[in-house]
Amino acid sequence: MGLRFGAAVLRAYQSPFTLEEVALNAGPAADEVLVRIAGCGMCRTDLAVRSSAGRSPLPAVLGHEGAGVVVETGGPDTRLSVGDHVVLSFDSCGHCRTCVGGAPAYCDSFADLNLFGGRKENAARFTDAAGNPLAPRWFGQSSFAEYAMVPARNAVRVDPALPVELLGPLGCGFLTGAGAVLNTFRAGPGDTVAVLGAGAVGLAAVMAATAAGAVIVAVDQHPERLALAERFGAIPLYRTGSLSDRIKQLADGGVQYALDTTASPELINDALRALRPTGHLGLVARLHTTLPLEPGTLDRGRKLSHICEGDAVPGLLIPRLTELWQAGRFPFDQLIRTYPLDEINEAERDCEAGRVVKPVLIPRTEMEHA
Repeated sequence: MGLRFGAAVLRAYQSPFTLEEVALNAGPAADEVLVRIAGCGMCRTDLAVRSSAGRSPLPAVLGHEGAGVVVETGGPDTRLSVGDHVVLSFDSCGHCRTCVGGAPAYCDSFADLNLFGGRKENAARFTDAAGNPLAPRWFGQSSFAEYAMVPARNAVRVDPALPVELLGPLGCGFLTGAGAVLNTFRAGPGDTVAVLGAGAVGLAAVMAATAAGAVIVAVDQHPERLALAERFGAIPLYRTGSLSDRIKQLADGGVQYALDTTASPELINDALRALRPTGHLGLVARLHTTLPLEPGTLDRGRKLSHICEGDAVPGLLIPRLTELWQAGRFPFDQLIRTYPLDEINEAERDCEAGRVVKPVLIPRTEMEHA
């Protein structure tokens, strides 16, 4: 095949991304499709590779919120066709107990497939311009690039009338926040939800809770993020003082559900104290320290759980989110700022500084098509 194209390569954990020519030296296998990337969201999980203590192999092409157009398939088993518009999501094996049970986010091989090496089959076909191997694809995608070779089970067909270049974050960040509300909590009219952290995941949760008819309290320390949360239907609450008491005041005595996106032990305990009896606190951010739970926080039937990828089956939730967007009830596009792929380092700086909620990188080839 010998397809050569541009990609952003991370060669060292503390180095900037470099725009390079890379190569795929074989076509798609029977269960794969080749996708021309129209846009790829930048997620904090991509940036966390820098602090992965060497567990995520380099050099690598990162990027796991890709979307684009199928340009080649491995055959009929993919159930996709050339020209299909697709959103790419996380990888899963498809045959372990949790995958078969409809919970691919808890795949037995999730960490290996997505974070720590990817699928080993045909890995050697992905190289830099000099023929040196790049790490197996990140999250089944490696979509900070003009093209990505992906397992067909990762690709969700979407309406070609939609702006495909903006849809990639529906495959992870927005999927996680919205899925926590719609799948894990199953929040509905009259339910009360607290969202701690008004970044991309938290704001997606706010939008989903508003669409579900819930009452939302959004907590953050950045006024501009709280203003966004209020625009999307939340009661804004600045992070200060006795947080649990203030949430209770705003939510008629407490919330039934809370979602923490911060990994702050202090905020997690505040959220637990703000729960009603039998309430549920979900964590989506990875904890980096021991979590001390204060006495009484889990009394009266309250529970605490980790939520991965919004408990989503991407093929079910992504179409639901695009339908909500078309109905004006999930305006995720208002969180996005686009950057050319060759400005990836600027996008990372803006993301880390909080100047942008969700960067989306657009390959030059796609800009030329537009």
